[in-house]
Amino acid sequence: MNEALQVGVSVHDSLMQSDPDARRRLLDGVEDAGLDHVTLGDHVSFHGGTGFDGLIAATAVLATNDRLKVLLGVYQLALRHPLVVARQLASLSQIAPGRLTLGVGAGGEDRSEISNCGVDPASRGRRLDESLGLLRRLATGDAVDHEGEFFTLERAAVLPAPEPRVPLVVGGAGEPAVRRTAEAGDGWVGIFCTARRFAETRQRILEEAARRDRHPDWFGMSVWCGLDEDASRARERLGADMEALYQLPPDKFGHLTAAGTPEQVADYLAPYVEGGATTVSIVPVAGDAAEGVAMAGEVRTLLRSS
Repeated sequence: MNEALQVGVSVHDSLMQSDPDARRRLLDGVEDAGLDHVTLGDHVSFHGGTGFDGLIAATAVLATNDRLKVLLGVYQLALRHPLVVARQLASLSQIAPGRLTLGVGAGGEDRSEISNCGVDPASRGRRLDESLGLLRRLATGDAVDHEGEFFTLERAAVLPAPEPRVPLVVGGAGEPAVRRTAEAGDGWVGIFCTARRFAETRQRILEEAARRDRHPDWFGMSVWCGLDEDASRARERLGADMEALYQLPPDKFGHLTAAGTPEQVADYLAPYVEGGATTVSIVPVAGDAAEGVAMAGEVRTLLRSS
């Protein structure tokens, strides 16, 4: 039994609607399925305008359901001012202490989204580094003086300080993600990587963090999963949804996604857990949202019992 494993589900498409009863039923369904958290994304204006504000969506979840946790994975921190984000995190901690984990990223899939926010795409990595460090300092409640490449703060403080502090996990791939996590992250969340690459990245992070006398212990993986008793139908639906969002042909993602019955999806995800994933987030594509949530709950049961 792997009772420590946390398994969540992404429901962003169904969450963002004006009917409060529908939101409540959706989130109650997530809880009833035994899932541990809701995973949310964040985009300002992705590939022509799609997206939603991740922290507003997180507020909707936390205010609607009193028990579910939220993983925001990932928030486009490089597009926001860190002092404003620190205040948002502190306010969310007042209404739902200990229930939010913030994943942060630099973006990059759609460079126009970055430039339209007034950020030079070439600088987004450095801007994220500076912002991540400032979030950690501002979370203490102490006054912060800072003069950096992108931000200047003079005795900036955010009170009351979040209690407990909101964990900050780093999204992304390659050496930048390894370095950021080792320097300032509480963990790392991956997407679109093989189980082997996940395990290798986790090991690199642990080694680099140990050199800095840091010990991140949160390692997550988000995976798009087509769920259906008919594996062919599951793969077809999954490909169509991903092509519509990412504007790339389905074969670009095929080896990095799962499709089929809950048993088949659990078999696909098991090597990530064996490679050190403490958290798995399922992005389900199914007949409807309720079916996707229910089948994601079955996947959780299978993964935790293996």
